[in-house]
Amino acid sequence: MPLIKQTHFAIFLISAFALWPTQSGAQSVTSTTLPLLGDSSEITSAAERRLGDRIARELYRDPDFIEDPVLTDYVQDIWQPLLDAARARGDLTPELDERFAWRIVMGRDRSVNAFALPGGYLGVHLGLIGVVSSRSELASVLGHELSHVTQRHIARLMAKSNQQTPWMIGAMILGALAASKNADAGNALIVGGQALAAQNQLNFSRDMEREADRVGFGVMTHAGFEAQGFVSMFDKLQQASRLNDSGAYPYLRSHPLTIERIADMQSRLPLGNAYPDSTVPTMPHAMLAARARVLSNSGVDALRAWQTHADSATLAKQPPAVQAGVLYGAALAASQLRDAVLARRQFDRLHAVTSADADAALQARWLGVEIALATPDLPQPQLLALADVLGTSRLEGSTPRRPALLLQAQIALRTGQPESLDAMAQRLQTWVALTPNDAMAWQFLSGIYLARGKNLRALRAEAEAKIANLDYAGALDRLKGAQDQLRTPGSSTLSSADHIDASIIDTRLRQIEASLGEQAIEK
Repeated sequence: MPLIKQTHFAIFLISAFALWPTQSGAQSVTSTTLPLLGDSSEITSAAERRLGDRIARELYRDPDFIEDPVLTDYVQDIWQPLLDAARARGDLTPELDERFAWRIVMGRDRSVNAFALPGGYLGVHLGLIGVVSSRSELASVLGHELSHVTQRHIARLMAKSNQQTPWMIGAMILGALAASKNADAGNALIVGGQALAAQNQLNFSRDMEREADRVGFGVMTHAGFEAQGFVSMFDKLQQASRLNDSGAYPYLRSHPLTIERIADMQSRLPLGNAYPDSTVPTMPHAMLAARARVLSNSGVDALRAWQTHADSATLAKQPPAVQAGVLYGAALAASQLRDAVLARRQFDRLHAVTSADADAALQARWLGVEIALATPDLPQPQLLALADVLGTSRLEGSTPRRPALLLQAQIALRTGQPESLDAMAQRLQTWVALTPNDAMAWQFLSGIYLARGKNLRALRAEAEAKIANLDYAGALDRLKGAQDQLRTPGSSTLSSADHIDASIIDTRLRQIEASLGEQAIEK
């Protein structure tokens, strides 16, 4: 039962909290003052981070977890300005900035949803990316969820109970995620003598939702996104709720009625100002929304439907952004169907539509390389030509963006040329030194080391990939494997570089063992 595949996380999360007795003297539900971190009833930021790590670890293991470099690059391009704005406004304190993860976990779920978790983790469903019409609409959702974390809403809910440990709370949150598969099981959480406590907790949640709207609106506009995106996003959420919500038990909903939130956001827009239409997608956004829809629904019938849409006689009459989105989706879908000829034909049409837009052309170029790499037994000259294509974009600069870097790593592994592998290893080493939580980059680096016969470094890089996804047991296994190699006959002839790697491996092994020991004690 996948944990990330859920549609109303907030409702079930609050329902789980509602079972806990209300602490006497707890702060008013309308208070916007954060509880003191030194208060014995309050979970500390460090404890909240550890709780978030535990929950995120389960999400990383979930079959629906997806690490797509292209979509991650797009979401991060929106997420980072929001973080910067929260810092500049003082919403994100230096302590939380340092202690929390501030990482986004994406899932293939087609529902229109995003959710905040303890410790600075955010979940985003591909269904959300596929339905938003602009960067500003997506920024409004991410800004809202970011504000849940910066305002310590989860910690403030935990302060309402004095009988549960953080680890038990984490288990209840994971249970709430699982319960979201069964509406009856979720409703069963709030019956009997706990009904009044449930209602009080849900009222508190409505106040938090309003606060997250207010703070999130300020964050996303400070970051330079269009304010109208917040209002138009609510329209989409209202439409989605009609599809996903049976309408039963409206008093148990944790979120305020959408029409109230729309009115509140509209009232924050300055009168008389002309706002761009945030429901009209740009060409790059339309392409990436199509990518999200393809990856979230990879059934054969759904993939074939893209070809029908792309070959429709009416497509040429649509705006260029709509054409680009459809053709991008059709090319990617054909590649997923392993139809190289059809994928190339749709890509050629996409290339013609996007040639005048530099950002869209870059996205198309990445897709073209991805389609080519999906072709088995691609001749060596064509592989080398792909590397040249990735290295010529003025938008990428001297250091390529992450999707291009990882595509180049795939090309280097396919060519198998020693000089290409060594050069790629250097580039990836530089990258992971700056972004040590990039599990995919570490995994490619491990593969390149293995191809060059550097088994010790390959095991260490694979361990770092496991650590980035919070799989400490897997990391421990790889590091111990590396130590075993050092004990084999002939290890006394290690080079100075190998000795340095051995020292790093020993240090990382001790750190992981200490971390696992702390978790065992806290449980």
